[in-house]
Amino acid sequence: MVNKRSLEQPNGSKKKKFKLSSGFLDPSTSGVYATCARKHEKQAAQELGLLFEEKVEEMYGDQLENADEKTEIENQESCDSKQKLSIEEEINRELSELQDKNKSKNESKNNKKEVLQFIHLDCECVIFCKTRKPVIPEQFVHSLIENLADPANMEKRTRYIQKLTPITSSCSASMDQLIKLAERVLAPHFHGENGSKHYKFAVEVTRRNFNTFERLDIIKQVVAQVIQNGKYNHEVNLKDYDKLILIECFKNNIGMSVVDGDYSKSYKKYNVQQIYEAKMKEHAKK
Repeated sequence: MVNKRSLEQPNGSKKKKFKLSSGFLDPSTSGVYATCARKHEKQAAQELGLLFEEKVEEMYGDQLENADEKTEIENQESCDSKQKLSIEEEINRELSELQDKNKSKNESKNNKKEVLQFIHLDCECVIFCKTRKPVIPEQFVHSLIENLADPANMEKRTRYIQKLTPITSSCSASMDQLIKLAERVLAPHFHGENGSKHYKFAVEVTRRNFNTFERLDIIKQVVAQVIQNGKYNHEVNLKDYDKLILIECFKNNIGMSVVDGDYSKSYKKYNVQQIYEAKMKEHAKK
């Protein structure tokens, strides 16, 4: 049973409401897909929003604060430079300065909020949380799942959320754009400094309201980008992989990320519900 207190803010106030923005997913969007119980998409967004907000503060709080401080310093420097102007110019721009300051403050507040933005997909059992820098979806979701899977953490924070899928970046649904996306997302994991290593990898494709390409065509193209005509000594292994390439196809958008082997071996394919059930069974045995 979900602990109601766990859904409240630390100061005991009522839980926040996270609005779902309508629209398609644009190219280069990063974020997290989440599957959830049918007809409970809004409640799932509330649960996930609270979990994500806490995790963002834990992982990136300092970076967000430093970004705000940098903005304030830049604004102050701008004001100082303006003060060197003539008295007449200073008076004429006084109102404009005040408006700029208010605008800057509002933008700073909005930037903090927009680190996480839920997008309404108009699709049953699926929600999407768009993220922006400094959040790195692969690391962000892995750290969150690691915490939820901790045997010492028996508090169930969610009721409707099921599987989480990070999206490092995305593109429009064309083969040319898919190739470019694969180059961006796969390079840090399989090429460059990691190109000399030998990784066993697999590709997992999920398609929703998507019929632009067949699943096998996508897999073939991604595998080709990993190996690059034998330039890299990686091999496909569907059962015992070191790396798994996740591809989410939704309407006119293709998203991609890379996760490690613990995705299936230790973390139930990032299924929050199954992770908790496994902990409960283990706890009951003890």
